Amino acid sequence: MRLNEWQLAFEDFLLGEQSTANLSLGRSLIGGPPLDVETGLAIYHNAYQARLQEVLRGDFPTLWHWLGDDEFEALAAAYLRHSPSSNFSLRWLGKDFEAFIRQHLVPEYGGPLAELAALEWAFTLAFDAPDHAALTLQTMASLPPADWPLLQVSLRPCVQWLECRHNSVALWRAVKDEADFPESLLLDSPQVCLIWRAELVCHYRSLSAAEADALNGMANLGWNFAELCAELAVIYGEGAPLQAVTWLKQWVQDGLLARRESLGEEGKSLAC
Repeated sequence: MRLNEWQLAFEDFLLGEQSTANLSLGRSLIGGPPLDVETGLAIYHNAYQARLQEVLRGDFPTLWHWLGDDEFEALAAAYLRHSPSSNFSLRWLGKDFEAFIRQHLVPEYGGPLAELAALEWAFTLAFDAPDHAALTLQTMASLPPADWPLLQVSLRPCVQWLECRHNSVALWRAVKDEADFPESLLLDSPQVCLIWRAELVCHYRSLSAAEADALNGMANLGWNFAELCAELAVIYGEGAPLQAVTWLKQWVQDGLLARRESLGEEGKSLAC
């Protein structure tokens, strides 16, 4: 057996379901008194699978808590067979977990689980996203009055935008706080949750429908500040400019925004 053939055979063995190697791979190895070939290969196989399971438990602790050890292990094993690790870094192992859950389980059961997986993965993406200088209150204070109407902003690359149809945030918070785990519930209406990183710490906040529409208009649809005020005037009338400034100040304080003209092409493509 050539080296590359042996490497491929060993890879197939590690990724397979069985801890017993095929005959040709087994014959290519030499055991010893303390450890025979079959036992040694089984140790490699089980340790590799256990390490992958450990990574998924670390990336999706709330999902693990909800399902319990056995059910989570079975779901993770099915996922690993469907989407084996293909990157040199285990950082990306769970990137398709949400999609797999939606495909693998019936919607009534898989929907809430997949949404929770998306929420937990959003924290991973937010933490590892490229850094980009945030728009600050100091910068806003120095902005000439004539520039305000045409002001445009984008979300920073670390900001993750998630629309929740279930109480996934409450489930995640319960595990984080080691509190009683609530029942999974369908919300009366979808709610936008933002996850982002500031000073190496991930933050999150749920938005009202009106605030989410306003932020989406500015950050994703390209509204300038004058257009934001015009859109809010339909709801808030003469109070629209004050509401626009209030929300804009909150977004800046949270560290969500960058000025659109200062955001490079790479940052634009990564912003939600």
